[in-house]
Formats: sequence, structure tokens, C-alpha cells
Amino acid sequence: MEVNDALIDNLSNLARLEFNATEKEAIKKDLQRMIHFVEKLGELDTTGVEPLLHMSPEVNVLREDIPQGSVTRQAALSSAPATDGQYFEVPRVIRK
Repeated sequence: MEVNDALIDNLSNLARLEFNATEKEAIKKDLQRMIHFVEKLGELDTTGVEPLLHMSPEVNVLREDIPQGSVTRQAALSSAPATDGQYFEVPRVIRK
């Protein structure tokens, strides 16, 4: 695939980006290197290699759900700046 100024202009238009001449040249070189790398990967012999969806064969590795104690209401409210004894008090953020 040939990377030319028209391709760079089209890609920059699609991405809504603007580049000056020196930036375009740098992007052109980088894009050409990326395309060359992908073409090199196409030369590999992948016969007998199963396609992967994930890099790990593990599925849903989760810890055991063990019920535990939690903080009491009084302990939680004790560090609150404002409380009515049962709930946290916060400043009103919705105005009528």
C-alpha cells in the first residue's frame, strides 16, 4: 500500500486534524512503517495455530463471595461533618 499526501489528507480530514508539511512527512513515514510491519506479519506461517479471542484461557476468575461484617451506622456517621443522627447531611444541590 502506498502512503501518499492524498491518503494523509484524507485521514486527517476524517480525524478532524490539521498538520503542517513537516508533521505530514513524519506521519507519512510512521504510517508506512506500520503498514510494512503488518505486511511482515502476513508472511508468517500460521497453519495449525488456533485463533484467540483472549490472551488467557481463564474464564470468569472471581474470588469467593464471602459475607463479612461492615461498618456500623454509628461508626460511619461519627466521621461525617454533618448528620441528623441517622443519615448524612449534605448541602442542597437542586434548586427549584
